[in-house]
Amino acid sequence: MPDHVIILAAGQGKRMRSDLAKVAHVAAGRTIIGWVLEAAASLAAENTVVVVGHGADDVEPLLPEGILSALQTEQKGTGHATRVGLDVLSSVDPDDSVIIVNGDMPLISSPTLQALAGRPDGVTAKLVTAEFDDPSGYGRVLRDDSEGIVAIIEDRDLTNEQREIREINAGAYSFRAADLIDALSQISNDNAQGEYYLTDVAGILAARGDRVEPVVTSPEEVVGINSQDQLAEARALLQQRTNQRLMESGVWMLDPARTYIDDTVKVAPGARIYPGVHLEGSTSVAAGAQVGPDVFAVDSTIGEDSTVWYSVMRGAEIGDNCEVGPYASLRPGTVLESGSKAGSFVETKNTTLGPGAKAPHLSYLGDATIGARANVGAGTITCNYDGYEKHLTEIGKDAFIGSDTMLVAPVRIGDRAITGAGSVITRDIPDGALAIERNEQKNIPGYADRRAERQAAKEAED
Repeated sequence: MPDHVIILAAGQGKRMRSDLAKVAHVAAGRTIIGWVLEAAASLAAENTVVVVGHGADDVEPLLPEGILSALQTEQKGTGHATRVGLDVLSSVDPDDSVIIVNGDMPLISSPTLQALAGRPDGVTAKLVTAEFDDPSGYGRVLRDDSEGIVAIIEDRDLTNEQREIREINAGAYSFRAADLIDALSQISNDNAQGEYYLTDVAGILAARGDRVEPVVTSPEEVVGINSQDQLAEARALLQQRTNQRLMESGVWMLDPARTYIDDTVKVAPGARIYPGVHLEGSTSVAAGAQVGPDVFAVDSTIGEDSTVWYSVMRGAEIGDNCEVGPYASLRPGTVLESGSKAGSFVETKNTTLGPGAKAPHLSYLGDATIGARANVGAGTITCNYDGYEKHLTEIGKDAFIGSDTMLVAPVRIGDRAITGAGSVITRDIPDGALAIERNEQKNIPGYADRRAERQAAKEAED
């Protein structure tokens, strides 16, 4: 395994047309640089350095603890960036192994990097290549009769004959430290870009008789991200990998092509995922749960044998055997304990529904605790905000909240207490009591006829 890994992430990414640094863009739950670091982590290198430049303020906060950063203040090419990365390392032994990877390749896999890291005797350097149907924009790999690499020519410096070569340089390399440092001292910026190319190192080593071997991989692994459309293509491929892994583990998906699950999400075998589902962040789904169609859940948990469909969850915790939706919105701090329900057009925030509690439809429950087996009728609202502060509503066990009840917090509804439909509750209700707050109904005979006569007279006058 290598002693050092250097990831080159200083490029501007002009074609992204974004103020955000290119490698800070997100695809399938991780940033571009995050995917590269994830693949490189399998190498267990002594040191990993990320060379930053444009958008360094975006990139450096994304780096995990223990990852070093090196600032390339002037972008003078990949060869110069490699020198900047080497300068950050406290000590480099001549026989140390150094892996260098472009930071904009989120699809690069751990097995490919591991194949790159193993340099047998007689091989001075290795680099990853792939064969493209259309290699435009990529540096081409030149081989000798023994299939060794003799040079890498950047796209802008190609001759017409060399443009016919389909094997490209991917941007991932393995060197012995002493050979790398020596060759870097010999490269020049006499090229179309006026930059110091890391790719020239391969030619320098081959010219002195050293063996440079390719690690050939699939084109999809080595596609660099330089535009929003390439980012979308990479996201689709990364999502395909994640979904395939989950299905192989025993997760059922009706339509994987329409299922969007971050790599950071945990889905247990036996869960059922329907189309239109987006699971992001630290979300977890337990065995037997049915999620979807059309669910968005971020940083939420869904318990065993629960059903969530046509709903949005943000920072919510759903227990076992619960039901959510359709068209529910569960905001941060929502907890549904075992067997509870938040039904159609129910919105919750910072609210706990106890075991078996139900809010079947058309309610807003904010800053509330709802006891076991309580039933919240349609149209119920916890009036939790007085314009300055939030206040708590407490509903006891087995309480029955009548339809269209306004609960003006702070207020406590006792165990087994009942509210009459249409009531505005401003005071606590004792256990087992009925609270009704509404004016006595008054019927006015003949009102409709008199109203119609007034309207007719007005129209005649006009």
